[in-house]
Amino acid sequence: MNDPGRKMLSLRRSACIHALRSMMILTLGLNACASVGPDYSKPELSPPDAWHASLDDGLQPAAVAPEMLARWWTTLNDPLLTDIMERAVRGNLDLQTAQARVREARARRGISQAAYFPAVDANGSYTKTRTSESTTPFGDRDSELYSATLDAGWEIDIFGGVRRSVEAADADLAASQEDLNGVLVSLLAETALNYVDVRTLQSRIGVAEANVKVLDETYQLTQSRFKAGLTDELAVQGALYLLDGTRSQIPVLKTRLEAAMNRVAVLLGGYPGAMHAELMTKAPVPVPPKSVAVGVPAETLRSRPDVRRAERQLAAQTARIGVAKADLYPRFSLIGTIGYQSLESDTLFEGDSLGWVWGPNVSWGIFRGGAVLRNIDVQKARQEQALKQYQATVLGALEESESALASYVGEQQRRDSLVTATQAASQAFLLARNQYEAGLVDFSVVLIAQQAMLSYEDQLAQSEGTVTTNLVRLYKSLGGGWTVQSSAVSNAGVKTVGKK
Repeated sequence: MNDPGRKMLSLRRSACIHALRSMMILTLGLNACASVGPDYSKPELSPPDAWHASLDDGLQPAAVAPEMLARWWTTLNDPLLTDIMERAVRGNLDLQTAQARVREARARRGISQAAYFPAVDANGSYTKTRTSESTTPFGDRDSELYSATLDAGWEIDIFGGVRRSVEAADADLAASQEDLNGVLVSLLAETALNYVDVRTLQSRIGVAEANVKVLDETYQLTQSRFKAGLTDELAVQGALYLLDGTRSQIPVLKTRLEAAMNRVAVLLGGYPGAMHAELMTKAPVPVPPKSVAVGVPAETLRSRPDVRRAERQLAAQTARIGVAKADLYPRFSLIGTIGYQSLESDTLFEGDSLGWVWGPNVSWGIFRGGAVLRNIDVQKARQEQALKQYQATVLGALEESESALASYVGEQQRRDSLVTATQAASQAFLLARNQYEAGLVDFSVVLIAQQAMLSYEDQLAQSEGTVTTNLVRLYKSLGGGWTVQSSAVSNAGVKTVGKK
């Protein structure tokens, strides 16, 4: 290429660079304009200053330590439970699904942010044309055209529609993160509940099996007295139906135990039966700590992922009103094309083949049958729904916490009464049987005392488990457990169901 050609090419390139700089400066200046639509402000909450439920039996209004709330299950002092909880975080499939939803939301935010930047397309083409002989009576009817271009378009976000869409995407991402935290809270609570259920059923099975031995002794005693003519057949049949009635409960309890162990295995991301080897060894129901700090309602609302998720969903929907309102205004964009065109392939990239064009573009939807206004109404109605949903979530959170507090206190009081009742029933049975053997009372007295003893012993075993399960539900209602995800969830997908 000769020197004039190189000089012309350099001048054209300089002009293109100047045009791009102008586009960037203009865009940055216009993007500083205010965005249409309402600016979001978090709704003010006025929760009660204190819990309505009575804080008795170890409940304390002291602030909850974040590190304790993050790993609340360690207060039960059960090493196997702690190990199972950590493995659930690593292996649970629902948790991994929630993680994928977070990654999806993050990618969607990136799509929204991409609208800030120009779109550039590269095109290359080759066309061969033959004109009709009627229109080209002289000369060559065939022609070829080679082309290589870059097309750019850049919409200038004057009225903030793009900024509002990014704002909505940011809030959606935060909401999906809170959804992940909520899944984690529920997972940890469900895992602990099923573990406690396993230990409670094992305890009830142990009580039933011990009672079967006692009842069998009573039945043998009654048979001996019947053969000796000291009692009637009614006493024998009464002892027999009480014995077999108690024995019949054991298969039902074992079936429930099997289901609870299978559920623990699946929660850890394993197949049913994967946890039997570890859980079949009997262990007592984990005992709650003597003191449990529950803080105040405002702290609970700040800790609960479902409340934070609802608030972020409200923020996202508020931003979408601005996105809809931006359609009322014209759209300004800068378009440009630079490329080479030539009738011959060997001269395509020479300076004389270079051409470019750039300039502003304005488009404005003048008439759409009211669709834009109706869409704004739709987004406003959705914002109102999101606000009501947020308020309902707050009330639901407080309701769950209040109920959990009352249940924890009430079950402890019930358990204490059952301890006394069980001891009295056991003593009454021993007295009745001794008097029956001495011929001082009828067997019906023994039967009634024995039935009462069996009932209270089983109720006490259930209540011991219920106290602990109510504590688990209390910690769940306080939003406990989700902060553990910062370290443990990063290892999700590692299967660790079996014995380590």
